[in-house]
Amino acid sequence: MMTIRIGMVGCGHIGTVHAYALQQLSEHGLIDASLAATFDSDPERAARVAHHHGGEPAESLDALLDEVDVVWVCTWTAGHVEAVGLAAERGLPVFCEKPLAPTMPECEKVAAALERVPHQVGLVLRWSPVFAKAAEIVASGRFGRPLATVMRDDQYFPIQGFYGSTWRSDAALAGGGTLIEHSIHDVDVLRWILGDPASVSAHTAATFGHTGIDDVAAVTFAYEGGSVATLTSVWHQILSRESSRRLEVFCEEAMLSTEDDFLGPLRVQTSDGVEEIEGEAPEWAGRLEVPEVFRNAIAHYAAPSKAFLDALVASGRGARGHPSAGDALAAHRLVDAAYRSSEHGGAPVIPLAARVVGSAGARDNGSSEDRAAGSTDT
Repeated sequence: MMTIRIGMVGCGHIGTVHAYALQQLSEHGLIDASLAATFDSDPERAARVAHHHGGEPAESLDALLDEVDVVWVCTWTAGHVEAVGLAAERGLPVFCEKPLAPTMPECEKVAAALERVPHQVGLVLRWSPVFAKAAEIVASGRFGRPLATVMRDDQYFPIQGFYGSTWRSDAALAGGGTLIEHSIHDVDVLRWILGDPASVSAHTAATFGHTGIDDVAAVTFAYEGGSVATLTSVWHQILSRESSRRLEVFCEEAMLSTEDDFLGPLRVQTSDGVEEIEGEAPEWAGRLEVPEVFRNAIAHYAAPSKAFLDALVASGRGARGHPSAGDALAAHRLVDAAYRSSEHGGAPVIPLAARVVGSAGARDNGSSEDRAAGSTDT
């Protein structure tokens, strides 16, 4: 089989991270794939990524699609609709970064396109050993039912510094702020660990003056049986804090907690004392030639990338990466319900379960069906 040719669409911060991770995997023989072409609305960025990480800059999206076997979509959020749609029309496998799209109808359109081809979505916390262990413990019932869960996610406003993604202050490109752009990860993790909530209520604020870009979000997820989870998501101006997460899960007989979103440790406190469970990076991660300060971050992105490419080699057209479009759409449903709750003063919203529909069947908006399902917003 010939080496898989990868096309990178979108060569900003996250596209560069993916290109670096893919280059490391390729150069150390961990994948039989390499970057073949790059494209960005800014040709200089596409040329820079190609120069440093492989391939050649393409003159257009169509030109890139002519030259590759699989596509990594890492544009700003609003660019996913076109890039994923055109790649899927050609039957090309797609790795699509999160969020899927700025609006629910567009999310459904992107998800439907992804479902037609081998695909994977960049909700990389699904590849965190620490969260996998937390999900495993809760699912086992070893310490009884989950009673209350607390997730805090903070990051300095990512239009500056290390991130420098100025488009994140433009609602037309991003779809929203910290809740959809950053905490779509957290919503997905909470759903993974606790399941689908019965209702969602939220308050958001845009304190830094970027219209439609929330920088504070407080969300409550209520579950059947009385369990509750709260998510606090903040974009601040503390430039010494790049990104930080803390998770606490109180079960009947134990409290699980971590302040690291990759390896942990996961702290398990019971009446008998405290146990710390250290996560393990993939055994191949030590082969990557990455500065120590970036090793875990690059491994976190390399792991899902390697898994998707391995699945393509093993299963071809039948490959389905993890997480899938369905997983991403389910998280978007909850984020959408949170935003609509905030618009109505925090009134609880009962979200629908995610479903993938064809583009012709996508609804104009999600509100009417959610209200019919029992939402209290009016």
